[in-house]
Amino acid sequence: MKSFLSLLVLFILTLTSYAQDAKTVDKEKLFDLYQTQRYDQAAQYLKSIYGEEVNDFKVLSQIGYCFLMAGNTVEAENFYTRAYTLQPGSLSILFSLGNINTKRGNTEKAKLYYGEIVKIDSNNFNVYKLLAHLYHSPKDDSLKLTYLLKANFINPLEGDVAADLAELHSSFQQYEKAYRVLDIAIKGDSDNLVLQRAKLPIANQLKKYSEVIASGEKLLKDGADAGVIKDVAKAYYYTKKYQKAIALFKELEVAAMENEATLYYTSLSYRALKDYRQSALYTKKTIDAAISPNTSSYYSLLGLVYEENNQLALAGAAYKKGLQFKATATLYYRLAIFYDTRLKQGKNALRYYNLYLKSKPSLTDDKEEIKFSKDRIAQLSLAD
Repeated sequence: MKSFLSLLVLFILTLTSYAQDAKTVDKEKLFDLYQTQRYDQAAQYLKSIYGEEVNDFKVLSQIGYCFLMAGNTVEAENFYTRAYTLQPGSLSILFSLGNINTKRGNTEKAKLYYGEIVKIDSNNFNVYKLLAHLYHSPKDDSLKLTYLLKANFINPLEGDVAADLAELHSSFQQYEKAYRVLDIAIKGDSDNLVLQRAKLPIANQLKKYSEVIASGEKLLKDGADAGVIKDVAKAYYYTKKYQKAIALFKELEVAAMENEATLYYTSLSYRALKDYRQSALYTKKTIDAAISPNTSSYYSLLGLVYEENNQLALAGAAYKKGLQFKATATLYYRLAIFYDTRLKQGKNALRYYNLYLKSKPSLTDDKEEIKFSKDRIAQLSLAD
């Protein structure tokens, strides 16, 4: 706290020494505004002392800082830009302008300001880290990789950059490189659980199963992380410890965090144990997880489009294909109407009207469809 107050006093004294006229800053007032974090008021106060036409680098940069701390990025950029015109080589101003434009989503401008820093200081770790975070699209991965490599070269022990670089190496299937990056960073910070978790799937890819199990089991003592459970379970599977693999995969099921991959490995584990009943059960679960719950709806829409375009054979095929994924009331109703009105096939229409009613459509949302179906069933039954 003493250090913070000392910095405030020094900051205020520095400002007052740069006054452009006879007016002086009320140091106690300014100190109070900073101490209570009323930065917007501090900025307005400084503007009232120095005027709108202030042309002093330090004053401009400090007012810009006040507005930035107050969350007023528009005014902050205004004052920092004016300071930049006076000293375009100031790293602090360039960082501030890059930060402001990043906050405002103006990434191209931010890249320009950070690029100026690189020209001035090519060994600046922070600027390479910031530049890497400005590239989000897969098509920009090569540039992102360049900046992460430079940042990691300057400081290989920094965890955030190491994790990002390892993730990018992994996306290129360069698992050995990813492993080395994380290994070095972990040696510098052995208690960094984020790095240890990031290393597990990479170690699995490199078939370092014993390491995954040893490290993963330690991590699980600190909490049941789904990613760690999955990686350790896979390592148990590959080392033929199928019961341990199943036990961990089932933990994910209990927590409703299973997915297609975990269900697949559960099925494989049961198969290896010759428990074919459970293996078949989990294979079916895997198939269900792999299929979107909306697939039947998509086929229903496709059938309707075909029907409206008078492609009746394709329409019927699409509706029936949808039923293979999930037999919904909507699909049954569409098929009933299709056979009834389009193809004039009463027997098929009657069948699907009955199936529609058996599928328990909503009594409130679908009451008109239900009534229509019952009426048509009565009429078609008489005709039959």
